[in-house]
Amino acid sequence: MSEDKKIFATPKTRKFARELGANIGEIEGTERAGRITEEDVKSYINNQLNKSKKETIEIKSEFTHSDFGKVEIIDMPRVKRIAAPHLTNSWNSIPHVTHHDEADVSELEDFRLSLKDQITGERKKVSPLVFIIKSLVSTLKKFPNFNSSIDEIEKGKITLKKYFHIGIAVDTEHGLMVPKIRDVNKKNFNQLSAELKDVSDKCRKLKINKKEFFGGSMTITSLGGIGGSFFTPIINYPEVAILGVGRTYFKQVFINSEFKKRVMLPLSLSYDHRIIDGAEAARFCNELKENLGANFAYKLAL
Repeated sequence: MSEDKKIFATPKTRKFARELGANIGEIEGTERAGRITEEDVKSYINNQLNKSKKETIEIKSEFTHSDFGKVEIIDMPRVKRIAAPHLTNSWNSIPHVTHHDEADVSELEDFRLSLKDQITGERKKVSPLVFIIKSLVSTLKKFPNFNSSIDEIEKGKITLKKYFHIGIAVDTEHGLMVPKIRDVNKKNFNQLSAELKDVSDKCRKLKINKKEFFGGSMTITSLGGIGGSFFTPIINYPEVAILGVGRTYFKQVFINSEFKKRVMLPLSLSYDHRIIDGAEAARFCNELKENLGANFAYKLAL
């Protein structure tokens, strides 16, 4: 493409291209004066996927699965079919590195389990994820590179986001969905708890607006309710990092010359190595652990 070639596309079409991970500068417009439409973007994505398939070395088995026993062929769930090209694009276009760590959340857990309704006196059921979301936003404020996206049009530039919209991976029978919790920095944990339940219900009932899957700062994916510790989550393009959270477990930690039983939270931070290096990722996790520690839980309640 010529460096001085003008790109004719509406802001909506440009945004659509960014969300699909397409470089709009490589797309040929079919409208008058070479104007690019959303259909042009879709055609470009399909052509790229087909090109990738042709370039991939295909290794075919001499046998089929049915040669070895009874099988059943079913359709892939619609949500997973939609997510597949996005995941492929993220994995192929972003150089992933994953940093593993664990946070001591003993005091936070004590505080969370002590919360009671002021009227009924009954214990409040607040998900640990609410505290993780707030802690993550506080960390993002100190490390703005994690709340950015690479500008695919203006080469060598990144977009720093001034908002804090956190994506939450929701496990549904239809597949994984990642809606955004908007303006987390402006909400207390009661509001976040209610909103988290609301968007999760909408995802499971397929009643959530498509727009809520876009425009995020960073994503959290949690296996805490199922099990497991460390894993390698795939970054949700065009974000540059994603936080994986495992199930908390007890661990003997050497503190002040003696071993103490502590509640530990496994953390898996995948990041885009083009923007974030290993030292910055380690510092980010250290800050996040501080924010999940003894003092920060009480600040969230104010």
